[in-house]
Amino acid sequence: MKQLRIGMIGYKFMGKAHSNAYRSLPMFFPKALKPEMAVLCGRNAAALQEAAARLGWSDTVTDWRELVGREDIDLIDINAPSDAHKEIALAAAKAGKHIFCEKPLALTLADSREMLEAAEEAGVMHMVGFNYRFSPAVRLAKRLVESGRLGQIYHFRAWFLQDWILDPEFPLVWRLQKEIAGSGSHGDLGAHLIDLAHFLVGDIHEVIGMSETFIKERPLAAEMTGLSAKANADAPKGPVTVDDATLFLARFANGAIGSFEATRFAAGHRSTNSFEINGSLGSVKFDFERMNELEVYLTSDEEDVQGFRRVLATDPAHDYAEAWWPPGHTIGFEHTFIHEFLELSSAAAEGRQPVPNFHDGVKCQAVLEAVERSVEERRWVQLSEMQ
Repeated sequence: MKQLRIGMIGYKFMGKAHSNAYRSLPMFFPKALKPEMAVLCGRNAAALQEAAARLGWSDTVTDWRELVGREDIDLIDINAPSDAHKEIALAAAKAGKHIFCEKPLALTLADSREMLEAAEEAGVMHMVGFNYRFSPAVRLAKRLVESGRLGQIYHFRAWFLQDWILDPEFPLVWRLQKEIAGSGSHGDLGAHLIDLAHFLVGDIHEVIGMSETFIKERPLAAEMTGLSAKANADAPKGPVTVDDATLFLARFANGAIGSFEATRFAAGHRSTNSFEINGSLGSVKFDFERMNELEVYLTSDEEDVQGFRRVLATDPAHDYAEAWWPPGHTIGFEHTFIHEFLELSSAAAEGRQPVPNFHDGVKCQAVLEAVERSVEERRWVQLSEMQ
């Protein structure tokens, strides 16, 4: 493929992140296939025009069906709410368009499998948005595991903690409605932890979980953008139909064990996305709020200097570092999307599937639903049951 003309659906939180990545990619990775920001799609014509001008899109449409049918579009970028993913992806595949879709891939495992099947049958590229894989420090953790420097992996523990809906009067945004979001902290935050577990340790064999919805009703939202919202005074309340917190234990196919915690009710935690891996020869610890650092412990160190060391993953030895700043000059959240779209661009140029793709999205969805079944039935659920 010699060109990659993008049609993007959605222009708020993820839309801004994606737009910034498309614009920045050719500046810092000049050898990459340059994405063309062709058409932006959204329902509110006035807001759409403003967003297109601000974000750098050439054209706009208010109907995603029109966008999918355009001959001057090569790839459909879906960052609309989760309930729209399936219908748009199926139409895009049928039209022969390549697809990038934000996570979670769909509302259900069955829907995600249908999306994968449609993309595979159409022979198009498909990618799912697990951007945290593309942090240089996470890539270092991956290398340490794969190279055997941590030895046999025993434990993976992960937690994604936020507090943005701690106030009981925070409005009922779409992320708190099951029919739109699919699930709450579990699918929004836990999905990232599950994907990192798959990426770093391997397939999950079985799970057992628990969840809770602490605030059962909230005032209806009058307006919402990203993770912020407003409600009118004396607004009626509606039911919260998703989890506020979900925790689960897991056994991996390779014998490792894991623990996972996702919550939006951890006061003081704005976005604590962390994991720790323990092996027979060492351990690593990561916290996305300090995303340029990986804490590394190796048992091979001399006894008098043993301990966790702070590795700053900005030197040329680390992935993507050559494109950015001198050693010690850090990068941020937005760079994970640039690296993500570097993989998409490289896959397009090389004629291969990008990674992570819809296969990874389906694997994640299977774990999400296995945990939900475990919560409902109060038992261990094997992934082989999720047919």
